[in-house]
Amino acid sequence: MLKVGAFISSVFFTSACVWTPAVIATTDIALRTAAEKAQPQLIESLREMVLIESGSADVKGLAQMANLVESRLKALGFATERHKTTTGAGADIVVGTLQGQGRKKFMLQAHMDTVYPSGILSTQGYKVDGNRIYGPGIADDKGGIAVILHSLAILKERGWKDYAQITVMFNPDEEVGSMGSGELISQLADQHDVVLSCEPTAAKAVAKNEAVLLGASGATRIDMHVTGKASHAGAAPDQGRNALVELSHQIVQTRDAAKSIPGVQLNWTISQAGTVRNQIPDKALASADVRTTLPGAAEKLQASLQNTVNTQKLIAETETKVTLLGGRPPYQGGAKAKALADKAQAIYQELSRQLDIVPMTGGATDAAFAARSDKAAVIESFGLAGWGYHAKDEYIEVDSIVPRLYLMTRMLMELGKP
Repeated sequence: MLKVGAFISSVFFTSACVWTPAVIATTDIALRTAAEKAQPQLIESLREMVLIESGSADVKGLAQMANLVESRLKALGFATERHKTTTGAGADIVVGTLQGQGRKKFMLQAHMDTVYPSGILSTQGYKVDGNRIYGPGIADDKGGIAVILHSLAILKERGWKDYAQITVMFNPDEEVGSMGSGELISQLADQHDVVLSCEPTAAKAVAKNEAVLLGASGATRIDMHVTGKASHAGAAPDQGRNALVELSHQIVQTRDAAKSIPGVQLNWTISQAGTVRNQIPDKALASADVRTTLPGAAEKLQASLQNTVNTQKLIAETETKVTLLGGRPPYQGGAKAKALADKAQAIYQELSRQLDIVPMTGGATDAAFAARSDKAAVIESFGLAGWGYHAKDEYIEVDSIVPRLYLMTRMLMELGKP
């Protein structure tokens, strides 16, 4: 999940639709047994991945992750290729494809990067404690990668081929906005019937039940640049035009600007100005986290902000410019995603478990890129249950492994039926 500033302000799965049970189907005993058998192997995969530090700027660690997942995909019979991200650290995107004998095309996606800095394992290592396994990035999103790889292994062993093509896409820049991989996600998704995205679902400490997600805010950034005039802070302060003071004024007067614009949220999160104590600063910059639920809302906010800073200055002869940087669009799954969510609920009933459907979250997701054109049916959160994303002591719950493997494999089998 996307990190802007510090921690996600509105995390996945904090509310849910009312659960309306459908007809309970019979459990696929063989599939459940296969999921139980795969659990120790999946846990070992988690350990192996967590011990690879792969922050979004860690090109070496991301290369190790890419090598690992590519080798696993090849072992499953996939043809693989690599793509460089178009911006950012220049790490590899791994794409695998497998041809089958069915009608539909399925895409599975997860991300290899984490938010953690290099050296994190020295203070926040891999640890098993009862039903929890801890480690940086273990839920977000190495758990999602593990679900994909081990679900595909179960289906291969079963001999399942009811698909025209399965594509697996692992990107290295989700935590910094997927600016270097988002277009490829959209292009690939448009070639498929269904996209299952594998961000985590919330742990029991946060949500009563595991869930799937049907909507998420878009995420972008607005910068406010102030240009003033430098001067000596002691001898001639009045000859300067203090960019820091003007920036502070503009931040305060625009802090509620989004409240009058439907479908957008604004929070100023970063500011910087000046380089030495005894100089009136001539440059200042603030950055804001912007979340959107409606197309075009961010552009309306930018225009409103620019009008405000132009007409309501505190310090004359300063100039303030508001710029909007590209970001993720909102994710809106729609009716096609809701139909998938209903299938997922029915599958969970086979295990006598309740699955919630979350209509919207303030977090951002690569499912937004996949669903941008609305050509594919896109649904989010097929990863493991966990918590502590982007924070200390991130963990997954062991007892979510079998249900999530069962959900992924049964979902693909159901969708692939003639």
